[in-house]
Amino acid sequence: MNISMEISTLKGVGPKLAEKLNKCGIFTIYDLLLYFPRDYEYIKSNCEFEEIDENNKHILSCRVIGFDRDVKTKSGKIISTIKFAYKNHIVLAKWFNQKYIKNQFKMNETYDLVGKFKKTGNNLEVINPIVGCKDAIESEIIPKYSLKGDMSEKIIPKLINQVLDKTIISDNLPKKILVKYNLMDLDSAIREIHFPKGKGELFRAIERLKFQELFTYSMKLLLLKSKIKQKNGISFNWHKELADLKEALPYNLTNAQTRVVREILIDQKSPYPMNRLLQGDVGSGKTIIALIAMFNVVKNGYQATLMVPTEILANQHYEEAVKLLNPFNIDVELLTGSSSKKEKIRIKERLQRGDNIIVIGTHALIQEDVEFKNLGLTITDEQHRFGVEQRNKLINKGKRPDVLVMSATPIPRTLALCMYSDLDVSIIDELPPGRKVIKTKFYNEEDRILAYSFAKEEISKGRQVYIVCPLIEEDEKLTLNSVEKLYEELKSDIFKDIAVQILHGKMKAKEKDEIINSFKLNETKVLISTTVIEVGVNVPNASLMIIENSERFGLAQLHQLRGRVGRGSYDSYCILIGKAKNDRTKKRMKIMTESTDGFYISEQDLKIRGAGEMFGLRQSGELGLLLADIYEDMDILKCARLEANNLIKSVEKEDVNLCNNISKTIERYSRYICFN
Repeated sequence: MNISMEISTLKGVGPKLAEKLNKCGIFTIYDLLLYFPRDYEYIKSNCEFEEIDENNKHILSCRVIGFDRDVKTKSGKIISTIKFAYKNHIVLAKWFNQKYIKNQFKMNETYDLVGKFKKTGNNLEVINPIVGCKDAIESEIIPKYSLKGDMSEKIIPKLINQVLDKTIISDNLPKKILVKYNLMDLDSAIREIHFPKGKGELFRAIERLKFQELFTYSMKLLLLKSKIKQKNGISFNWHKELADLKEALPYNLTNAQTRVVREILIDQKSPYPMNRLLQGDVGSGKTIIALIAMFNVVKNGYQATLMVPTEILANQHYEEAVKLLNPFNIDVELLTGSSSKKEKIRIKERLQRGDNIIVIGTHALIQEDVEFKNLGLTITDEQHRFGVEQRNKLINKGKRPDVLVMSATPIPRTLALCMYSDLDVSIIDELPPGRKVIKTKFYNEEDRILAYSFAKEEISKGRQVYIVCPLIEEDEKLTLNSVEKLYEELKSDIFKDIAVQILHGKMKAKEKDEIINSFKLNETKVLISTTVIEVGVNVPNASLMIIENSERFGLAQLHQLRGRVGRGSYDSYCILIGKAKNDRTKKRMKIMTESTDGFYISEQDLKIRGAGEMFGLRQSGELGLLLADIYEDMDILKCARLEANNLIKSVEKEDVNLCNNISKTIERYSRYICFN
């Protein structure tokens, strides 16, 4: 049997059923076998009367002791009742509108009844039970599949059974790995996940298939890394003026920054393209590292580019770069969507000529007509805001340039090393001296007036305030605060004599710049904004961040927003306003008020929400994971990554034609199923 055969080739699958299966994402036999249950129903069998739980199904072996006369209800339904005996208790089994049900039973015969049994005194009652001797209940664990439309729950198990009856699934992991980790063989794992004999077998099957997924995932990432190391890149010397640049910095680098700069410069000197992820908490000083890396590349006679997600951030980085690098005769250009046509043409001509410049910009950098003659380094800031395709477009504008991606969304180190196995990971794990600890409080909605009274106090001291809302316009259900609604409310009351402005992503770039500049110059005292200010806005005089409907944001995003304050010499605060109706929300808000460590907050967020929800990974298909969760299954991931690494190393030793051989190895070991 060929795993790529269409599902319609199976017995009993006509055009209508094939269409229903297609809607579930099942097009081939391969898809069918990997259509794992979404959940399981655990059914106890023949337990004691006291152990019967009315809310759960049970399988009880009951003996027929009598047949009652059918009864017709006022609504016209026919109730057929059969009396059974079960361990000295009477069981009344009732079926609705199944007049011929009694013909299936014989006096004094024993049958397995499956259903929810209700206790009535010392007896039991069950409605429309499934009869075991007819429906062949073979397991106490019933798989539940995600179904579309009116498809019967029995269809998928029936079709899977048809396939498994005719084939054996061969294993595709090395036997020594199976033995080392006591993993179930693949054939048994596929059978057990669909038709579990018991909880122990089901657990082992899921563990094996998670290992399979994470081994495959690790192999693919390690292959990417191997391919990169096989390519010739650009080797940059450490330019003599690096020492002068370090002296010109307005502050001393932290030990963490110094370590990361060294890691990047070593990468730049190597003959292979750099492919590095730089992680650092909000305000840890990633930008200065990016500027040093670009400085060295341009001084070596090449071009460098920094792509950021917003024009606000692009403008800020541009100003910082010009201030620091112009004294060293380095030209810095700014290319964004709102750059004038004349400016765009001028900058593009410089890039095509091969001028040794730094270009800082937004998505405008990846337009087709932007051509680099001599690209040596690409840096992407806030990498999670760009798709892989967008980053690759920028990289492909050069001939194997060095690549640095930066993120202020902290991911625990172990997880980062596994999620980004194709990248070398650098982490800035300390903040520059002088950064203020931001005191954080949570207020329930009914107490929000306290937050705004405190805001007025801060403004009276000469400070400024950010207020963040989840929406631009008023929410139809009036459950969430919007920028516009809050502006009207505050301007007509508590802030009526105070300069307030609003900011959101739908505004034109020029208008946004004017509003940001007004806030930077302390002309605007209160800035009411959407999350557009999450990155890039640096106003040392702002001392208070108020976040409305804070329960609607992830912890990492709340931490990012909070990082907009505490950048000056003043005591700084963050007030979270929201509804804490359940324990999960209360726990999340408690984490925010007790810690300002981005890595700790990220780890707690992962524990509460899971990697699937936090990164959008589960069932997304992006990582090819059906069962595994990158964070929850970290122990399995570590083992799978170790074995994938060992396997690739053994291939490296055996064959000179490395990439080809590793690709074949992945093809051999990473497929879920191979049929004999």
